[in-house]
Amino acid sequence: MNVFDFSATALDGQAVSLDRYRGKVLLIVNTASACGFTPQYKGLEELYRQYGERGLVVLGFPCNQFGKQEPGTEAEIGAFCEKNYGVSFPMFAKVDVNGEGAHPLFQHLKGEKPGVLGTEGIKWNFTKFLVGRDGEVAKRYAPQTNPAEIAGDIEKLLG
Repeated sequence: MNVFDFSATALDGQAVSLDRYRGKVLLIVNTASACGFTPQYKGLEELYRQYGERGLVVLGFPCNQFGKQEPGTEAEIGAFCEKNYGVSFPMFAKVDVNGEGAHPLFQHLKGEKPGVLGTEGIKWNFTKFLVGRDGEVAKRYAPQTNPAEIAGDIEKLLG
């Protein structure tokens, strides 16, 4: 299995097969609108605009599991991201990233690239997973990793 074998629900309620991104480099991020790391939306959007034509797609997955920092509805989340950060990359409906109800995509991502000391659990909002054009998880980044710091790794995967 790889990332392209999964599907998720977009903010507008439509089912999206991640297979539509086959051949692209993906940066998958669990996001939140009321987090200290929320300003990273700006950096994520900058990466998307800078590398999108070369094949990068940023995918945002709102999550309310950390400090209840994503309490809004899908419509509220979309409006917040667009208004405050000009987000134009694909955003999905809220998901759980840990626990029994964790979205299968995040179960896969965590299994492929465990965190520090081999722990699979996601510690906080804005954990990032970089996925190659082949759908394999290349790298995992901590929440505090600034999106701009990932640019070199993105360049390598874009070729």
